[in-house]
Amino acid sequence: MCQDDPQAPAAAPATETVEIDTFDRAYADLKRWDRWADVSRGAFNIVTPATVAAAARLAQSGIAVSTALPWNTEVEIDNPRPALHHMTDLGDREAPEPSTNKDFIGIDYHGKSASHLDALAHIAYRGELFGGARSREVVDATGAHHGTVASLGPFVGRGVLIDMPVVRKTDWLEPGTGVHRADLEEAERELGVSIGEADAVLLRTGHKRRRNELGAWDSGGLSAGLHIDAMPLLAERDIALLGSDGDSDMRPSPVPGVHSPIHILAITALGIPLLDNLDLEELSRVAAEQGRYEFLFTVAPLNVAAGTGSPVNPIAVF
Repeated sequence: MCQDDPQAPAAAPATETVEIDTFDRAYADLKRWDRWADVSRGAFNIVTPATVAAAARLAQSGIAVSTALPWNTEVEIDNPRPALHHMTDLGDREAPEPSTNKDFIGIDYHGKSASHLDALAHIAYRGELFGGARSREVVDATGAHHGTVASLGPFVGRGVLIDMPVVRKTDWLEPGTGVHRADLEEAERELGVSIGEADAVLLRTGHKRRRNELGAWDSGGLSAGLHIDAMPLLAERDIALLGSDGDSDMRPSPVPGVHSPIHILAITALGIPLLDNLDLEELSRVAAEQGRYEFLFTVAPLNVAAGTGSPVNPIAVF
């Protein structure tokens, strides 16, 4: 459903402002630019054959769940640059056999409506990318030449669903809600799962369910997501990948003048790629049905040599 004036989200819970100097100290404390020789892969360096093999053992029932949103070709308030899809060949109108039907797709995926992976080239803070490369020196009109999605390659590992609406016994978190460190720790206890090394952590806020029931809203200005005080916990646990049914950031941002502080702390400071705009509704249902919030998780980005990210269809297997 497209709504130019959707049912307005409830007023965002009051959030204490984080001053820029406090944010900058957190950024400096979390930076791990010197940890790996291959800075282009960032936290994907944590993933090893051993962690992949351990994660594969979680595939027990064989139930596979897609976490990607549908390809959205409609203009909506949260999709001002919709995806493209048109036919380039209609085979039943031509000979010889076999006839072929062909189509074209295209997308400006760094937005709020396409499920995608953010590579390390995507986010700079004060002009620097993860590892210290100057963004203007390694990213130009031809693409990125540092921290690309092709450098990352695929992710195969353990996925952990932090299902906050289940923890809160509600349908969704209202846009503007921040998820703090204490909330993540509570979720671990309630869901019976612990965030660990090389994990992909997926935060469900209920964004997709709210949108389905109440319509689209400007989620670039108002969304549920992580508060910056949650990031030290994820750093301590040494996760490799972070994702959400939003884009992991709470908005309005608690840091004046910094629109996406979680993007900065995750990607630019810690080298953790992000998965944005996932559909976690079916995953939530299956996790509850299976009685476990851990699973084998795979993400295969397109092999775009100079890409800052890629559309993806991540798969969870129980």
